[in-house]
Amino acid sequence: MSYALIRPLFFSLQPEVAHRWALGALHVGLAIPGVRQGIRALAKPTWSTPVELLNLSFENPVGIAAGFDKNADHIDALTNLGFGFIEIGSVTAQPSAGNPQPRLFRLPKDGALINRMGLNNRGARAAAETLSKATRKVPIFVNIAKSHAPGLEGDAAIEDYVTSVGVMSPVADVLVLNISCPNSGDGRTFEDPDALDQLMSAVKAVRDEKTPLLVKVSPDLEPEALDQVIEIAVRHGVDGFTATNTTVNRTNLAASSEHLTAIGAGGLSGAPLHERAVATVRQIRARVDLPIVGVGGIRGPKEAAAFLDAGANLVQLYTGFIYGGPTIVRRICNGLSQSAQLTSAG
Repeated sequence: MSYALIRPLFFSLQPEVAHRWALGALHVGLAIPGVRQGIRALAKPTWSTPVELLNLSFENPVGIAAGFDKNADHIDALTNLGFGFIEIGSVTAQPSAGNPQPRLFRLPKDGALINRMGLNNRGARAAAETLSKATRKVPIFVNIAKSHAPGLEGDAAIEDYVTSVGVMSPVADVLVLNISCPNSGDGRTFEDPDALDQLMSAVKAVRDEKTPLLVKVSPDLEPEALDQVIEIAVRHGVDGFTATNTTVNRTNLAASSEHLTAIGAGGLSGAPLHERAVATVRQIRARVDLPIVGVGGIRGPKEAAAFLDAGANLVQLYTGFIYGGPTIVRRICNGLSQSAQLTSAG
């Protein structure tokens, strides 16, 4: 059955309810003899040459971004949908129920989502335990953010990050330091140069250097501010970057101002973010020769190719998965492969 036919059913539900139902149905299907093979055959992408990066091998360059599987509960299901890597989290040192519901909103005319989830997760120790028991067939990234706790600032906030790094390093293939989350309690981020310098120093002192470390940046930074983040991160030995997080920008949306006002605060993801995210990747690539993961507004091969052309080595999606359905990895990879073949033939 085409996802386009059943998507209206899911979109008739509240986003978080639809998320649970869809994953529940997938898990049930994977447990039925023969269905697992059918799902894998339907979703399996075409990609001829693995991507070798960060001392890891990726069957294809398309991953699921942080936010979809916060607690490492769905590794097997997402692997069977063809993702080349999976990023869990955001994980925080302290468990959190997150913000009150509703906290996730669709903007269908824009192909976008707005979320103010509030970093809901079971905490780093629970995630580490779950991940340690998971069967892995693809690299697992772990996104680490500051705990969603009132008054957690300064040295205490740094120690909070350090705790999560220490807990997750032994079970992560790659750590992603989320310094740019707009839903982190007081709303402030570690993209301030002094704060980032202190954070990177503290993390460097405790992390296992065998586990690669990426820094995830915002699409809303001015070019000069982004340059500072890049310089500080590189000076402290970061292994690469993820670009980008969600945006607080609300310009040029098809959704009405009344609807946006009713939704309120939150990070915007999806199609409207794409050009900003690609520009951020391009700026990072102009300054460093390190791995870059591009994320933001990928709906198909065209958007993925734009990231790769801008200098990204890997790409991720979340909102595009919600709108595009379970075969989107296959469509992206097959489209990229066909484009490469045409280019080669030309």
